[in-house]
Order: sequence, then C-alpha cells, then structure tokens
Amino acid sequence: MKILNFGSLNIDHTYRLPRRILPGETLSAAVYLKGCGGKGLNQSVALARAGAPVFHAGLVGEGGDFLRKRLAESGVDCRYLKNTDLPNGHAIIQVDPSGENSIVLYPGSNHALTPDFVNQVLANFGPGDLLLLQNETNMVPYLIRAGRARGMDVAFNAAPMEEAVKGYPLELLRFLLINETEGAALTGCTDPEAIADAVCSAYPELELVLTLGGEGAIYRKGSFSHLQPARQVRALDTTGAGDAFIGYFLAGIAEKADPLYCLYLATAASAIAVTRPGASDSIPEAAEVKRTL
Repeated sequence: MKILNFGSLNIDHTYRLPRRILPGETLSAAVYLKGCGGKGLNQSVALARAGAPVFHAGLVGEGGDFLRKRLAESGVDCRYLKNTDLPNGHAIIQVDPSGENSIVLYPGSNHALTPDFVNQVLANFGPGDLLLLQNETNMVPYLIRAGRARGMDVAFNAAPMEEAVKGYPLELLRFLLINETEGAALTGCTDPEAIADAVCSAYPELELVLTLGGEGAIYRKGSFSHLQPARQVRALDTTGAGDAFIGYFLAGIAEKADPLYCLYLATAASAIAVTRPGASDSIPEAAEVKRTL
C-alpha cells in the first residue's frame, strides 16, 4: 500500500508562556521556536519515521523551502510538492507549562490547491493505495470523491473542525480520525461513547478513531468498539502528538496489521511525542517506539 498525503505544510512559530493569553492581555514569552509543522507535514513525517511508504503532495509557499527539506530528510517522497509565490501557511502556537497549546492558523499556500493539480497527482495512485487528508487545505470534498473514484481508501483527520465538515462526503471514507472536541462539534454529543455511536450510526461503513488525550483512544467499526488506554507520562508539549498518533496508526494499517495493534502502536508513539517540544521535531523513530512496546 502506497500512502499519498495531500496535506498542509506550515511554518510554526511557538511561544512558551506562563499561561495562555487572555483577551486584552499581553505576556512575555520565555522561549520562541521556529519550526516545521502543519498537520499534513507532521503526519507525513510520522508515517515515514514509522517505516511507511509515503508521498506528500501540496504547495510550498514563500519562506517554506526548509519544510520540503524536513520532509525529504525524514524519508518522505517529495516529487508531488509544488512551489507557489503565495505566502506559506503558518501557525502561531502558545504553549503553557502543562504542555497544553492554543493555535492561530493562517492557511496561505495550503488553500491554493486546484483541480488540475489534484488530478495530475492522483493519476499516479489507485486501488490498494491510501489517501490521507486533513482539514488544513482547500478542496477536501473534491479530494475525497476523486480518491474514492480511483479506488483508493481515504482517511480524513477532521482538524481543524468547522461547520462545513458536516457537508463533506464522509460516507466515502474508510477512516475518520478525530478528537473529542471535533467529535462533539460533529455530533453534538460530549460523551466519547455517544460520539462514537452517533458517527457510526450516520456512517456505518467507516472506521472511527476517536482520540481522548490522556484517556487513550477508541477504535469503532460498526458495533465493535475497543478502548486503548493512554500511557501515563509527564507532558511537556502536546503539539503534534495527535499527528504522531495518526502517522503510526496508518503506518500499521499500511502493513495490514490488526487495527487494535495499530492503536497500541500509535498510543506508544504519541506518549513519546508529548514529552518533547515542537511538532515534527517531537515525533519518534520506529526503533524508539518499538523499544517501549
């Protein structure tokens, strides 16, 4: 199985603060870091570090050349990256002492995909391959339909969640990957089991992966449900932990591993990621994850 990630690439500006800023407040940051990010880039790095054959497609804007370099150095195939004169997408990230974050996202070049570019890339993939998407680019509904039309399995991480997602063709997905906040926005439910019930009732053919932070993650397919507890670690920075989880989960799927093992593997990877600063910088290599299993 080849994995095509049609995903975002962001420049991350991260500030460590005594607390996340309140309305009208000004705070001095103790630490500033500029790094590689975007859910798309992070998930491609995680997939590659987990050993999966991953191709990243997307647009690199002004100031983003180092993002391409990070992907290539991580083992991602970058032949479907295209340069554009638009400003690169970027994120302003606040991180408090507990490791929790708040993020302001500017889409930039990530929202300049065109049907012609999408079709040119998808022509190189087909049945047996996996298309991974996040909600940080434009044309997500088009990509879902076009990927399925080519016989690909489609995995969608509905982040950042917005009202428009409810109108996406989610019935065409194989995997929907969301956290509790996104699940609540999608279904109107707050209890994790109720979220899973609502999603799988509305879309009975898909496989749901619902991450619960420190409580672990739920895998649900039809009436089958499994809760994988989280590993208890001291979190330094949760930025990118969900992306590490998704990358390792889908890398296991690409190897045709049992989804419950994939969930176990993903939980181990994300537990390591939260103990380190940064987004893609925090994602562990496969050998390190396997030593913890």
